[in-house]
Amino acid sequence: METAKKEQPGTDEKQQQKKKVKELKVLDAKTSQNLSIFLGSFRLPYEEIKTAILEVNEKILTESMVQNLIKQLPNQEKLDILSEMKDEYNDLAESEQFGVVMSGVKRLMPRLQAILFKLQFEEQLNNIKPDVVSVTAACEELRKSESFAMLLELILVVGNYMNSGSRNGKAFGFSITYLSKLRDTKSADLKQTLLHFLAEMCQEQYPKVMSFTDEFIHVEKASRVSAETLQKNLELMGRQIKNMEKDLETFPPPQNDKDLFVGTAREQHERLDLLHKNMEKQYADLGKYFVFDPRKISAEEFFGELNNFKTMFLQAVKDNQKRKEAEEKIKRAKLAREKAEKEKEEKLKRSKLPDMNTGDDETGIMDGLLEALQSGAAFKRKRGPRQAANHRRAGQAVTNILAKELTQEDKPSKPPKKKVAEPKLEGAESLEELLDAALTRSS
Repeated sequence: METAKKEQPGTDEKQQQKKKVKELKVLDAKTSQNLSIFLGSFRLPYEEIKTAILEVNEKILTESMVQNLIKQLPNQEKLDILSEMKDEYNDLAESEQFGVVMSGVKRLMPRLQAILFKLQFEEQLNNIKPDVVSVTAACEELRKSESFAMLLELILVVGNYMNSGSRNGKAFGFSITYLSKLRDTKSADLKQTLLHFLAEMCQEQYPKVMSFTDEFIHVEKASRVSAETLQKNLELMGRQIKNMEKDLETFPPPQNDKDLFVGTAREQHERLDLLHKNMEKQYADLGKYFVFDPRKISAEEFFGELNNFKTMFLQAVKDNQKRKEAEEKIKRAKLAREKAEKEKEEKLKRSKLPDMNTGDDETGIMDGLLEALQSGAAFKRKRGPRQAANHRRAGQAVTNILAKELTQEDKPSKPPKKKVAEPKLEGAESLEELLDAALTRSS
């Protein structure tokens, strides 16, 4: 019994909560739920929201709030039904109570759309104007670029040379779309493309052509602009301004900031429209200059091709630079290898010079010594001043002894004469000793 009594109060509270949940009379459950979520996120009194809409109070009405209102509000038919249920206000659900309050605003949805347009106007203007300026500037850059015109001329000459003898060998021009196909033509070894050849030729023989990539400042931005989207956005802006002007004519408000906004918006839209018309004229003139139909090739496609070619050309220049650096590296390595081999051969030759200290055969020693003296190999070592002087004295002594022995072999024997003192090294009694002493001192 006690447990039953304890459970009874809890069940009564649940029943009371069920009674508090009011049944929906006009709105469906999904619309009511979305409105409840919206109202819970902003937590503003309904009348305050209504007043902010009527006064266009931008301190309260943020862009996201107005967007949610346009999205979550029930249609005008349901709002009209709710407007007739003011007497039952307290019996309605919160979402339907909000609908009753909002139904008191005349032309609620057009008014909200006008407020949203006002809040987004500066953003729309800043999105459209740079795109128009970019396309216009890109057209002017192409028309004025002498370096790009020279490059096109070179491409035409090279193409006619390669196609000489065929029906395409005497072409007067080519489609701008051909530029992106230059890298499809490859050399016999498949290491280079026609674009690499053109980039190298321009870099070495026509350096002025290389500046065209710096002149194409706005081409990349223009390649991301959709002319069709620009046209639609401008037309939508114009329609929204006209709708606001009609609303103001139908319900003329007192002089306030809204009137000033409509005048300013109309003026800025007219200026933007003039810029857009000038852009279209510039692009049409560009079509005549490069001989293509601007109605078939959009600005986005045309400048996209040019931007793609610009990127590929710069990449080809980098590839050529890397290839030259690799070739130079291989060349330096080859020269270093040849130099090392030459030094090795010379070292080997020097090591094969006769050894004067080995063997007792004086004839072989003499022949080797004469060959070394005649070739100059005996004097190739680097010596200091003192060593050089000792070597010269040793050489003179050796030469004198050789000459003396040779003359003694040729002349008949005579009675011995008194010997003249010959210059010799200290402690040297024979040719071998003299050579040993000379070589020791020279080393």
